[in-house]
Amino acid sequence: MTRTMRQTPHLAGTSTAQPPATAPRRSARRRAAAAVVVGALALTVSACGSDDPLNHPWRPGGGAAQAGSGDGAAQVEGLTGTVAGAGSSAQEAAMQAWIAGFQSANPDVSVAYDPVGSGGGRTQFVEGGIAYAGSDAPLDEQELAAAQERCAPGEVAELPLYISPIAVMFNLEGVETLNMSAATIAGIFARDITRWDDERIAADNPGVALPDLPITPVNRSDESGTTENFTEYLHEAAPEAWPFDPSGNWPLTGGQSAQGTSGVVQTVQDGQGTITYADASRAGTLGTVALGVGGDWVPFSPEAAAAVVDASPRAEGRPAASLVVALDRDTTAPGAYPLVLVSYTIACTAYADAADGELVEAFLTYVASEDGQAAAAQAAGSAPISEGLREQVMTVVEAISQEAM
Repeated sequence: MTRTMRQTPHLAGTSTAQPPATAPRRSARRRAAAAVVVGALALTVSACGSDDPLNHPWRPGGGAAQAGSGDGAAQVEGLTGTVAGAGSSAQEAAMQAWIAGFQSANPDVSVAYDPVGSGGGRTQFVEGGIAYAGSDAPLDEQELAAAQERCAPGEVAELPLYISPIAVMFNLEGVETLNMSAATIAGIFARDITRWDDERIAADNPGVALPDLPITPVNRSDESGTTENFTEYLHEAAPEAWPFDPSGNWPLTGGQSAQGTSGVVQTVQDGQGTITYADASRAGTLGTVALGVGGDWVPFSPEAAAAVVDASPRAEGRPAASLVVALDRDTTAPGAYPLVLVSYTIACTAYADAADGELVEAFLTYVASEDGQAAAAQAAGSAPISEGLREQVMTVVEAISQEAM
């Protein structure tokens, strides 16, 4: 049966870099006072974010990103040293912009980030190999316990500093966009829908010339927070078509796969009739899918992703410094795009090495600032986090001590 849905306009995000803000170094006493406040956190979220420094039509202002331009990072007097992180490949472009801006203001500091994937970043963080991590999914129960032990006597912090739509993107000659319900997407990736002219695709795309061509779904071969978010969306929005539990590891064997965000995007670009899921900023010239939400077809955009995050509560049963969002994947809210990735920066509120604590606090202060968020928006298409969320994040960041207590 053909369903008629109204297509929500594809909004372009906007952001304006703010004047440089001062960021004086806080005393250990002030940080300790801030730590007491952490237990009183109540999350108010309205945010969004994304991935690649290439030119994408939906990036705020358009045009190629200029990492580090207009960043406005405040210099921290006497700050020196090296700090390393790893994790989410979806965060790579934003992280490059954050590092460039922070190091330009603090030339005696070296910040490193290895985009090995969310699973690798979480593992390295838990094992103590890095000072901070990027992850497109929260720590699971076992990881959370191990991270709490690693961060003792402080707490593990999970900060939603990068929020982005995940795009379902495809390579189909002459087709730039398609409408698909969650059930149709699930059917494609479960390999129940195998050809592009399938009646279930055609029903929601009247007037589109769909070719008689096999569909080649491409999934991540590595453990991925993007995969976990994607499978969570399919499981919650189309449980009959996608009976598999959400997981960072792809649940089906066989088929075509590739390593990392760049790998799956390149595979789709090199093929014909290929389809994948990845951070929306990597869509480039590939075709993209508008999701069925309520009575609308909603394309990805920072605003649409922010709408679903804004309507979602904070996850229960986690440490006070863990600001994890419980996303409403099957929302029917007008204009909301439920296939969204909330990527967290994972850190400790106490470090055995005083230098690590000092550098992590200073770096995350910039990342969460208006200037840091504007730099990420320019480089990766993200929408700056709200002032309310920034206040919650900074309460945690200011609690980071320079030495274990």
